[in-house]
Amino acid sequence: MSKKKIMDGVQKYTMILILVLVVAFFTWRTDGKLLLPQNITNIIAQNAYVFVLATGMLLCILTGGNIDLSVGSVVCFVGALGAVWLAKGMNMWLVVVLMLAVGLGIGAWQAFWIAFVRVPPFITTLSGMLVFRGLSNVVLKGRTQSVSHETFVRLFGGGANCYVPDFIGGPEAELNMLCLVVGGAAIVIYLAATFMSRAGRIRKGYDVEPIFQTLIKAVVISAVIVFFAYKLAQYKGLPTALIWVAIIIAIYTYITSKTTVGRHFYAVGGNEQATKLSGINTKKVYFIAYANMGLLAAFAGMLTIARMSSAQPTYGQNYEMDAIGSCFIGGASAYGGIGTVPGVIVGAVLMGVINIGMSIMGVDANYQKVVKGLVLLAAVIFDVVSKREKT
Repeated sequence: MSKKKIMDGVQKYTMILILVLVVAFFTWRTDGKLLLPQNITNIIAQNAYVFVLATGMLLCILTGGNIDLSVGSVVCFVGALGAVWLAKGMNMWLVVVLMLAVGLGIGAWQAFWIAFVRVPPFITTLSGMLVFRGLSNVVLKGRTQSVSHETFVRLFGGGANCYVPDFIGGPEAELNMLCLVVGGAAIVIYLAATFMSRAGRIRKGYDVEPIFQTLIKAVVISAVIVFFAYKLAQYKGLPTALIWVAIIIAIYTYITSKTTVGRHFYAVGGNEQATKLSGINTKKVYFIAYANMGLLAAFAGMLTIARMSSAQPTYGQNYEMDAIGSCFIGGASAYGGIGTVPGVIVGAVLMGVINIGMSIMGVDANYQKVVKGLVLLAAVIFDVVSKREKT
């Protein structure tokens, strides 16, 4: 194997190796508390909004390193509207539809200025950050609005009963059998997709990685799924937030890797002028990216108010930074055109592990911000330096 291929392989899996080292470090420093079943569940529940927002943020970043600074404020504003509507007794499903519609409308509003008027995304979304933070205070009148709708809270991952019932093993089983079955099914689906994709690339004459690399990766990922499923089975089972996150990840992984629209995001980020000359409507690509970001911000708003069982004018602060950080830490390029949904999820998990690990250790919140800032800077430096070496 050539030195170049080895270096490319190391670079490709750098963040996964770092994640393993970080998990090992915090497991050691917390005397194993990090890997307790409850803490594994907390990483999902407390960071569900990060997974959702980071997935949408990736599409914005792919278009050329652009970001959306308004997502935290949009989460707060849409969540505030939903909480107020639920408190007034509106039908829950109507509230869900309206929240998604408002989020999509906000995204389309900002997307119009970015895509067709060519206002820089930084300025447009900075404006949105201020506007929707202010409107959140107006809607809530500066107060906290509780969310007491039991079905809404349970469905979107809030409260003590936000877990999928174990209809296989029953409530008296020592292990949640549904978790184990879902974990096994996830492994089968992953292996089938991996080897079918490899076979398809071979038939079409594309280059594929050596079979031993594919096998090693399959074994490692399968082992992680088994470990993860077992840990959840030891606690209360599958959090409903995990179901929503898994659906979002699956949809956007498919869009970015298997569809023409997904390839357009990478093309615009790689060379917008050449993409335009090839006949692709680059304005439409920008519009889709930012409209979609508004939609996912609305969904993150649902997850947030359900988990907190309330809406407050301060919700969503720094959410945009968590999403942006997860993308860059997960391998998205600061220049655009490079990044994957699985990579972003690795970045989000790394951020979540750092958060909960430092919390267990009792590290001051201010120092936690320092650490996360340095990790983000290191990720971007790695991206910039690696690209400089290739040119």
